[in-house]
Amino acid sequence: MRKYFLLFLTIILTCGQVFALEIVYPKTSPAKINASSTFFIGSTNPADILKINDVVVKVAPTGAFAQVIPLDFGLNNFKVISGTDVIDFVIERPQQIASTTPAPTLIEYPIMNNFFVKTDNAPLRLTPVNAGINRLSHLPLDVQLSINGEKGDFYRVYLNSQISGWILKSDVEQRQLDSCEICASAPAKLKEYKIKTEKDFCLYEFDLSRKVPFSLKEENGLVLQLFNIEGQNDCTYLLNLPLKKLFGYEAYYDKDKFILKVRKTPRVCLEKPLKNIVIVVDAGHGGTEVGAIGCCGDKEKDINLAIAKNLQQEFESRGAKVVMTREDDVNVALADRVKFAKEKDAALLISVHANALPDGADPAKNRGTSVYYYYNQAKPLADSILSEMTTQLGTQNDKVRQGSLALVRPTASVSVLIEVAYMINPDDYALLTDKDFQAKCAKSIADGVEKYLLN
Repeated sequence: MRKYFLLFLTIILTCGQVFALEIVYPKTSPAKINASSTFFIGSTNPADILKINDVVVKVAPTGAFAQVIPLDFGLNNFKVISGTDVIDFVIERPQQIASTTPAPTLIEYPIMNNFFVKTDNAPLRLTPVNAGINRLSHLPLDVQLSINGEKGDFYRVYLNSQISGWILKSDVEQRQLDSCEICASAPAKLKEYKIKTEKDFCLYEFDLSRKVPFSLKEENGLVLQLFNIEGQNDCTYLLNLPLKKLFGYEAYYDKDKFILKVRKTPRVCLEKPLKNIVIVVDAGHGGTEVGAIGCCGDKEKDINLAIAKNLQQEFESRGAKVVMTREDDVNVALADRVKFAKEKDAALLISVHANALPDGADPAKNRGTSVYYYYNQAKPLADSILSEMTTQLGTQNDKVRQGSLALVRPTASVSVLIEVAYMINPDDYALLTDKDFQAKCAKSIADGVEKYLLN
């Protein structure tokens, strides 16, 4: 009798209320979705036949299902039937309205204008687009800029005769120069340059007469350009650091002294590569930020935390010094997670997530593991982690991808974001909610980190 009771209990717990038809996405009816298709995500009794508008839908053994549905303009009515359960759903696809807003045009200024950065860590971009892989650097407060044009929401920044940057208008302000300040079109003086060595870092210090814009590129090491410098070719000071492998760096001002801080190559023990390596493990989302919702109602934030705790244990067993951005179900702002990693002087930052999809995609066809990076220094780590995860876990290779995400933009740590698998794919979802898989996932990530350190 006890055996049959446990079997019954297992079936009940496998996927929430397995005998009731539940739809987790779209979240409400009526819904408004501006796409040519969407999908129904949910769960039901796997023994029943599930139909959406008389189309039979595949149901996984867990009861999970994901079905793409096309949308016509206007109201779309759906009847979802499973056994005796019936749910009526209405989805509106709004009619497309042609934009009457003219595209922004470039306005050239007849003279240079002096502006100052008023938002700390303001992106200086290659193009006047507030997204994508187009950042030259992040400028601190009070950097003085020469502005010679504008386009839409951006000002054009004069850097030298060959290079212009773009900065959001909201990140700068025009103000009257103090008596001790000079026009931005006049070059700044480089008073002294020296190199300092610390235990874990090399510091390249430039004592300037004022703060100037700069760019950093990862090209066979690290290339620094300081713009608007007196006595330099095209008023640009160039520092080329031919480093075989980057392990983190940051650029900042201490008053008018510009400092480039570059981490030295860590000493790696062949027998225990992770020994004494400081790693920040970030469990994505948390608190009111639930992330994606799985087919049976599980929340991404909980799965992320479970995998992150396994990863913490795995890293620590191999000698790493691990700090967590969160260890409970709490809200942690993205900026605070980045700040935390910097304060802990972490060599590596690994953010754990589970994937989802926008309307218009197919959750049945999209599955597997992907790893995101932003700067080139992190790509070898992303490659190594993805290789180990897909090999050991058997998940589909969903590629290493470059993306402008908050947790992979910090340069002080080698930073990656792992999308372990898809919350809304029934097969991937079954893996994500399996405790053995979560533990194996942590092991494969740790193996990938070790191989990265040894190469």
